[in-house]
Amino acid sequence: MDSKALVAYFSASGQTAKLAKTIAEVAGADLHEIQPERPYTEADLNWHDRQSRSSLEMGDPTSRPELADDAMDLSGYGVIYLGFPIWWYTAPHIVLTFLEDHDLTGKTVVPFCTSGSTGFGDTLSALQASAAPGTLWKAGTRLTPNESPEKVRSWLAALGL
Repeated sequence: MDSKALVAYFSASGQTAKLAKTIAEVAGADLHEIQPERPYTEADLNWHDRQSRSSLEMGDPTSRPELADDAMDLSGYGVIYLGFPIWWYTAPHIVLTFLEDHDLTGKTVVPFCTSGSTGFGDTLSALQASAAPGTLWKAGTRLTPNESPEKVRSWLAALGL
């Protein structure tokens, strides 16, 4: 690998954070948590409540939650592993905020998600629409939060990065 790698992830419940840490350890990558300006509460994440914050955000395609720190310098990174849980069959809108706030032109982005049952679906097209046009994409995958280092190593090797 010619340049450094970064694992940038959003994790509302800690599940994606577990996986992101494993990927960072196996890949020898730096770790960055994508954090909202206003942290999500348990009530915010109640997908059964149509008036919960996450339900309202995901119901509005223009919603872009503010980041706590959007000044991250990504210039030294060639590969960015982008992690998130699946919400309403796609990436949470805060991940789109991250993509729109950072120019990833020429960088390879490898999305990964965690989900109890939902697959990656058409998430990649939503991510690509929010990223700079010159961003290079690898196909996304769903992994479990407790994925073994061996399985992560095998996945990373298959990417050829």
